[in-house]
Amino acid sequence: MSWIEPKIAVTVVFCAVYLYLIFFKHHRGLAVWCGIALLGLLSLFAAQPFFTLKDIASFVNWNVIGIFAGTLLLAEIFIISKVPVLLADNFVARSRSVGMAILWICALSSFISAFVENVATVLIVAPVALALAKKLRVSPVPFLIGLAISSNLQGTATLIGDPPSMILAGHLRLSFNDFFFYRGKPGIFFAVELGAIASFYVLYLFFRRYRSPVSRVPSEKVTSWIPTWILLGLIASLAVSPIWDPDFRFLGGVLCVFYAVVGLTWQASRNKQMAFDIFKRYDWDTTFFLIGVFVIVGILEKVGLIDVLKDFLVATLGNDPFINFTFIVWFSVLVSGFIDNVPYIAAMIPMTMKLSTELGIQPYLLTFGLLIGSCLGGNITPIGAAANIVSVGILRREGYPTNFLQFVRIGLPFTVAATLVSYLFVWLVWG
Repeated sequence: MSWIEPKIAVTVVFCAVYLYLIFFKHHRGLAVWCGIALLGLLSLFAAQPFFTLKDIASFVNWNVIGIFAGTLLLAEIFIISKVPVLLADNFVARSRSVGMAILWICALSSFISAFVENVATVLIVAPVALALAKKLRVSPVPFLIGLAISSNLQGTATLIGDPPSMILAGHLRLSFNDFFFYRGKPGIFFAVELGAIASFYVLYLFFRRYRSPVSRVPSEKVTSWIPTWILLGLIASLAVSPIWDPDFRFLGGVLCVFYAVVGLTWQASRNKQMAFDIFKRYDWDTTFFLIGVFVIVGILEKVGLIDVLKDFLVATLGNDPFINFTFIVWFSVLVSGFIDNVPYIAAMIPMTMKLSTELGIQPYLLTFGLLIGSCLGGNITPIGAAANIVSVGILRREGYPTNFLQFVRIGLPFTVAATLVSYLFVWLVWG
């Protein structure tokens, strides 16, 4: 006898998992999979199972998982090479004032994070910003906040910059090149870059008061340029991969894993212990978290909850594409300021695609708006993105505890400027 209503059970468990992800930052993968296991148990008491083992494998976009895993390992090898730190040192040496030096460091962080995971970018560049602040005997708080939000911004611009971009690419079958030009129109990359110009003007207003001349920060020597060439090889390979995999089904993940193996093999030939340490430090929790998010969102879709949310939005907002687009962008900004954007965007992409069909429009407008809002919104608060949490942690370790309002004072105007410009660009190009 069945007494479990699938929609209610899945909603309750999904909300419980989401609340855990909001209030706790550790063991995210374990939390998601506990939720999946609980749903499996509850489905025994339903008229039919919520999902099967076969469904679990089909729900996961393994191409995206391969891209994430490969780029994460390659980023570690790139960090060890000291090339990013050398670039930061050169920017500092060529700056006329401390304010401009920090602004250039933020710009460099943005560039690196378009190809390297955001937290790794912060860990790469933060020591340079801290060294500058210590020499001048000023607080490094605004410097590291600027560094974190700049890293988050550009992670949206390319396929390999951030997990939400990878997830979107998996759903829409977007290749690396599609982020630049798609269907004959400028893509997400240009929306982010225009937003970056506006947001960097905001940072300039904050940093222009630091007019002291720059003190040279001792430069670290590059250990090897090989990881840089491997990373460039990956980017070039992804650029030509649509020739063999035009629907972005498998080759992106294969290439990222292949280049990661090449990088680890090269590292092992130089220092086996260091290669082992890189592999040991690999973020398995986030990997299983991403896999679990695909599964739990697949369950949401299978039991019909995505359709329920779509119908609710149509009933509430009506059939005007501009109103729906505006709501999705700015609601995503608000939500992502306080919660992890990965499960949010994974759950919302299927809904926006169904909503697009209901409105009679192509899915790109709403999904691009969703990506911009959910990724840039994380810059508002110190808990909105992992890079923010890491930056605040570094500041606390250095003896500069940072409160919520200190972060919002910089993060909010930065986010509004970047999102507004990107939002207008996407509407004008894709609306």
